[in-house]
Amino acid sequence: MEALVPAFLLAAITQFCDKPALLAAILADRYGRPLTVALAAGLAHVAVNFAAGLGGMLVAPMMTPNARALLLALALIFGALGTIGSGKVKDRLAGWKLGPFLTPLLGVLILAFGESTPFFTLALSTGGQPWFAAAGASIACFGVAFVAAVLGERTWQAVPWRWLRILSGIGFLIAGCWIGVDALRLT
Repeated sequence: MEALVPAFLLAAITQFCDKPALLAAILADRYGRPLTVALAAGLAHVAVNFAAGLGGMLVAPMMTPNARALLLALALIFGALGTIGSGKVKDRLAGWKLGPFLTPLLGVLILAFGESTPFFTLALSTGGQPWFAAAGASIACFGVAFVAAVLGERTWQAVPWRWLRILSGIGFLIAGCWIGVDALRLT
């Protein structure tokens, strides 16, 4: 259970700053079916996070506790760099004619593999509870996708996410450096 809450919190903070939520808002407006889009986005996040959990479970036996801590530190540092970056979606999937379920499912699935949340899930999964880490991250991702889809693109874009990106990026960077220094036994 100890991986559930950190995975939930990291995923929630990250998802508010990442592109999959914006894509869910865009597609909910386009199709006019926010619940369908939110469900599809949530399933895409479940697939990505459980794949990351499986990966963490497979590599965990080969890692020392310091290596696990260093992996988490790197995930936090890369997460910091990702959250400070642009929150704009480059492709609005305008040419995709797969409907209100498959378009968000595949679009968010592809987009989510390149985001920070699966890296956090992978790092937390090496601690011994991969399914709890995947479940916590998936619940948070679904919650954020649901809120984004219900609010729609215009309202979602009106929220001042820039400050959350900056503050979470600074927090992730500090935590990542702190854990990394401790993992390398430099303290």
